[in-house]
Amino acid sequence: MSMKVSDYVLQRLREWEVDHVFAYAGDGINGLLAAWGRAENKPVFVQARHEEMAAFEAVGYAKFSGKVGVCAATSGPGAIHLLNGLYDAKLDHVPVVAIVGQTNRSAMGGSYQQEVDLLSLYKDVASDFCEMVTVPEQLPNVIDRAVRTAYGRRTVTAVIIPADVQELDYTPPAHAFKMVPSSLGMPSYTPVPGEADLVRAAEVLNAGEKVAVLIGQGARGARAEVEETADVLAAGVAKALLGKDALPDDLPYVTGSIGLLGTRPSYELMTDCDTLLVVGSGFPYSQFLPEFGQARAVQIDIDPHNIGMRYPFEVNLVGDAKATLRALLPRLKRKKHAAWRKKIEKDTARWWEVMERRAAVEADPVNPEYVVHTLDALLPEDVILAADSGSAANWYARHLRMRGTMRGSLSGTLATMGPGVPYVIGAKFAHPGRPALAIVGDGAMQMNGMAELITASKYWREWQDPRMIVAVLNNQDLNQVTWEMRAMSGAPQFLPSQALPDVPYADFARSIGLGGVRVERPEQVEAAWRQALSADRPFVIDFRTDPAVPPIPPHATREQAEAVVSALVKGDSDRGDVVKQGFKAKVQEFLPGHRRDDDPPGPQRKK
Repeated sequence: MSMKVSDYVLQRLREWEVDHVFAYAGDGINGLLAAWGRAENKPVFVQARHEEMAAFEAVGYAKFSGKVGVCAATSGPGAIHLLNGLYDAKLDHVPVVAIVGQTNRSAMGGSYQQEVDLLSLYKDVASDFCEMVTVPEQLPNVIDRAVRTAYGRRTVTAVIIPADVQELDYTPPAHAFKMVPSSLGMPSYTPVPGEADLVRAAEVLNAGEKVAVLIGQGARGARAEVEETADVLAAGVAKALLGKDALPDDLPYVTGSIGLLGTRPSYELMTDCDTLLVVGSGFPYSQFLPEFGQARAVQIDIDPHNIGMRYPFEVNLVGDAKATLRALLPRLKRKKHAAWRKKIEKDTARWWEVMERRAAVEADPVNPEYVVHTLDALLPEDVILAADSGSAANWYARHLRMRGTMRGSLSGTLATMGPGVPYVIGAKFAHPGRPALAIVGDGAMQMNGMAELITASKYWREWQDPRMIVAVLNNQDLNQVTWEMRAMSGAPQFLPSQALPDVPYADFARSIGLGGVRVERPEQVEAAWRQALSADRPFVIDFRTDPAVPPIPPHATREQAEAVVSALVKGDSDRGDVVKQGFKAKVQEFLPGHRRDDDPPGPQRKK
């Protein structure tokens, strides 16, 4: 029996060591589906509930495995549905290959059913490599370049294969004019900056007295080097959200996340430093970096396209983070761990005390900060974490401390709703022997998460460790947007857009064979976490949380926060005067407490 193009595509993916493809069926890829049957489902076809979820699962798989994620979809609507997840991969620099069907070549240009100009549609999201296969001889080159480009540029690539081409007999490229042969493999290379650049960078860093380091996901493979650099420079280290797992939080000089969702010590590290070293981060919010002219700065990034952005860096080093720091360290002069370093460690220790007190503040019915803060001490040291976009990301960023081999991620740049559950499903296929946990809001759960629980129900028995926990912060409000409206627009909550129905998430989980429990009182929180962490199957916890707990940014003063609260209460026509004042009083209990002279109240409720 002759090999068809579709057979060869799957064979080439196997040769690239692709072991899973996250996908949804459709007649535009019928040839590939038939080939999967002939290949005994190798690579494994993982059936998502929706093509967007397939793309998110490929992103989660790639983020947590370091391997390329592959997703597949049919022509027309299937290819369109992939886009949001693919943009998530592109913006977070994650290697993902999309394989999509297309109508027969004979129908192209005829306004045929499900005919979409996919080359134009994918031109942006797969801008580094997007090709249509029109004859068998284009393979294996197209597959090889798609995978190699995804790896090499840490981006999205796309291969479009018309339905009739999938059914053609495969013939390899010949040793002939206008044929393009290809070969497997992604060679490893480690770029290091030149000597002159390293000397200049060392001069800047050695001259500083108060050094701050900001790391992102590009520093993940350089943990030991970052630790040594921080020790030599007596520096504090802040982390962009995508780099949250790049360095453990039990190091006393690690100030935690930076930005609107970040910590007060990270904010003060940047406002007080005189020297800045950025390693492997494209953190976009320059207002959270030192004032222009305040600090001399050095950047290390492996991608020359990302160098020199966000801040007026004095020295830009293009190179691998680990190798560059290793080359830089012998040129650095050791600084004394004096007042600067001691202040950083004291501010950081105090921040965790503030978080503990905030978590203990009374709420109705449950404080979401208490939910996540309680989880922190219970986390297995090999857990894989995901947070969805929304207020859930605030509590993930501020209350969970990375340690051991923990991994964690979210939609850092696109900040799209809905990837939390599919991320951890992708993680479970990447690491079936490790527990995975997603913290999601009820908006994201209703948008995407509930249906994707069906995917978990379909596959969990194949996982060595069956634990996949989904914690739903159920406050019946699109909470992050509600607070953004209040803070940025001075508007009260607009209920027609913000109010969400109360859905029995745990009941739904149990109805499809998973575990689940609803939590409506603070004293139930820890027991629910322990139950989920010891479960023999995926588990959903429906936490009924208070929407009035404010995700106040770390740079806000009490006066600024009180002004926002007063304005929103004054303008909220949907609340009576007594309710308004009660709401204002409750919110004031959570006001910053980030400065030494502005502590929040002590615990209102014991565990």
